[in-house]
Amino acid sequence: MSYAIFRGVALAICAAPLVIACGGGNAGNPGPINSAQCSGASCGVQGPPTSGAGNGSGSGTTAGALCPATSDIVKSTYLGGAGSGEVVSLNIDAQAMTYTLKWLESPIPLHTGTVTPSRAGVQITGAVAHPPTGALPTAEQIRCAFILTPGSGTASVDGSTYSTAAAFNQANPPMILVGLGVAGGGIPGATVEFDGLTIPLAGSGIGAVKNRHFDFYPFLGFASTTTDISKLPGTYNGLLYHLVPSGNYQTVATNTSETFDANGGCTSSSAVPAGGTASPTGCLTTGTAWTANSSGYFDSQQAPQILPQFQRPLNLGPSTPRTGTAHMVLGQINGAAVPLVVRTGSINLGTAPFYLDAKIDDESGISLLAKATAIASGGFDGGYVGADSNFKYTASLIQGTTGSFISPSTSQLEEPPFTLNYGLSTPGLIGVTDSNGKTGYAIASGGLYAITIQGEENGGLTSTSANSDTPNTPYFGVGAQISK
Repeated sequence: MSYAIFRGVALAICAAPLVIACGGGNAGNPGPINSAQCSGASCGVQGPPTSGAGNGSGSGTTAGALCPATSDIVKSTYLGGAGSGEVVSLNIDAQAMTYTLKWLESPIPLHTGTVTPSRAGVQITGAVAHPPTGALPTAEQIRCAFILTPGSGTASVDGSTYSTAAAFNQANPPMILVGLGVAGGGIPGATVEFDGLTIPLAGSGIGAVKNRHFDFYPFLGFASTTTDISKLPGTYNGLLYHLVPSGNYQTVATNTSETFDANGGCTSSSAVPAGGTASPTGCLTTGTAWTANSSGYFDSQQAPQILPQFQRPLNLGPSTPRTGTAHMVLGQINGAAVPLVVRTGSINLGTAPFYLDAKIDDESGISLLAKATAIASGGFDGGYVGADSNFKYTASLIQGTTGSFISPSTSQLEEPPFTLNYGLSTPGLIGVTDSNGKTGYAIASGGLYAITIQGEENGGLTSTSANSDTPNTPYFGVGAQISK
């Protein structure tokens, strides 16, 4: 496809919703941010958006609206996951211009210079602000986009005040793009660093984590979720992206094919990346069978490690087994149940002076799964918007066997197009090859899409979210459909 054609379609994307998929939102009354999401039969599958003509100033959502009416946005609390390995609940009040965010699971340290405790259980509040005029192509897109300015709250674990002010980068802020039934973008980042332990007879700097700032962490959340396990069984393709801070932020992006049964158990014959360890059943997303918790999502213990893990010095005994956990948010969107899984790393430094009881498994990340249903060329054509492993907000354009990354604000192509191969033997798994011959995969379900490529894509890492030796590969992105 020629550049001119891509340019024309890119401009069409910028005239279409910049934010998120066409699915019905949660029309119920908003609950407290720390209340459980709907579960079981109380969660219906999302349907198509209601029609009508609204301008966003009153109640109701109209055909021309890109997100719920301003007064209705508060009615949805989005439960989802972030690339940091966090489960997050988020509510935005677009009239009061405030937000409330709670980390339900997290491996991210509460304070820079430490590794424990994490910010799990912390709830913050703050103000939201729309991007400035001209930052996005249309006024409606700006109405549906919310920058999460620095927020604060009290950490229950130690009573300290937690604030996101130190991590806030005005040039690349955490920003949520609200749509109908789903919200995505970035949640507050952090600066991570740990000098390591000094252990007699073993040395100093053991388990050190290099200083690295993250402007934001990519996030995807659903207005409607379920803990009805009967909606899960089936075979899924999954794309995963994990990193290990104690391994100098080594990253991996890979694919998996997994089958879930009626009891939440998983079986798979997926290949494990070199140095990793799958679950006993071969699955890469989950260890023990999924079990629902009281917060509206699922847990799995002994989550697989798909990256080489930190190894303790031999005189401190063998490294501990898998202690990280997996958490699945089962989103309901556009008639599909879409599992979003995060792996939350776990660190317990143990007891001084020798720390023989330390448990370190800090691999964390995110994966999106889609039912293994055949997709023909053109089957998920359209424009998608989301965030990626480069810590950028990005748009993707899919047209048959050709796709491209596009700047959401300028509509310019970020780099030459990539090609899509629909002829793979696994139904629903689509091959990807970029202009430099680097390969990967794409999946799509319910208006959501994910992509991995084993190359440097989309302009590379944002410099403010990298240190001097952060790898630019592999690439992972997730987004939601905004136009067909």
